[in-house]
Amino acid sequence: MKSTKIKINTKTQKYPIIIGSNLISKLNIIIKENSIRFNKCFLIIDKNIPKNQINKIKKSFKNKETIIYFIDANEKNKNQRIANKILDKLLLKDFSREDCLISVGGGITGDLGGFVASLFKRGMQFINLPTTLLAQVDSCIGGKTGVNTKYGKNLIGTFYQPKLVISDSNFLKTLPPREIICGYGEILKHSLIANKNFYKYLNINISSILKLESPFIEKVITESCRIKKKVVEKDEKEKNFRKILNFGHTFAHAYEATLGYSKKLNHGEAVLLGMKSALNFSLKEKLLENHEYKSIINHIKISKLPNDLKKKFSTKHLNKIISFMQKDKKNTSDKINLILLKRIGTPEINKNYSKKNLKLFLKKELVN
Repeated sequence: MKSTKIKINTKTQKYPIIIGSNLISKLNIIIKENSIRFNKCFLIIDKNIPKNQINKIKKSFKNKETIIYFIDANEKNKNQRIANKILDKLLLKDFSREDCLISVGGGITGDLGGFVASLFKRGMQFINLPTTLLAQVDSCIGGKTGVNTKYGKNLIGTFYQPKLVISDSNFLKTLPPREIICGYGEILKHSLIANKNFYKYLNINISSILKLESPFIEKVITESCRIKKKVVEKDEKEKNFRKILNFGHTFAHAYEATLGYSKKLNHGEAVLLGMKSALNFSLKEKLLENHEYKSIINHIKISKLPNDLKKKFSTKHLNKIISFMQKDKKNTSDKINLILLKRIGTPEINKNYSKKNLKLFLKKELVN
């Protein structure tokens, strides 16, 4: 299968996303073709990446001075301490801003790598090789970087666009089903906020997509990237319109933080639960019509996506969830800002609700 190139054009950076299979075997060629030059490269690699794939990547840089830094990629390690360790290593090895930092891993690795690249000498070259479906359809696009703190998720970060993104679908074959389902949640989100026809395509082809069959998986990765491209190009720094990408995320980030970013609930699963909460709240507020609500809920159930909040939480978690929702970075007052759904393809942004209103809603969700 031929690779697809999507060009992202933001005010701060223009860069391509290359989507295809077996791309890492020609990594050095792709980098040269996109006019990226550097003498030294610093690779941040998720330690779970298979050795044969790491060897292919190393082979591409055999003529360059290369440092490899392995990380245990989990939300607890996406923090300032790890970022400082990497910065120290870059300084110790005398890297320059003309050299290149390359992230190889999922969204955690990409967020951390982009964050470090943005800080080192006020910005060094950055290439992202997303290896999970979740990262390939979402976090690799748009330049959001960041780390977590005890106060919440991604509360310290920057906007920093990469020079190049290479999404190799071969990486996905090594992922457990749980990770594929998590990535699919973001694909579904993109269809719900931006493209009803895409939602219909997902409804028809869900089985082939979750089995990673070609050309279905490449098509949905490409379409998701196109949707996010349009949003990011309109609003790079999330002043207003880009907030639609956070559909379900205000709930999701609070769910993750409440469980201490544990393996009991990963980011993709949290987003799926968050979207279900946002859909239920949209219906409650009479924004979303019942027939569209039922269609989406049915799709989630047929796809066997995580959707039962009560399996992870009880009313004892309620105050903690609300507390983290109040700390969400979209909030500009004491009210909680939500992205909701008016109809499939049409989100509703900047809806603000009181802590009391949301507490009553979540209490019912956790009891009924």
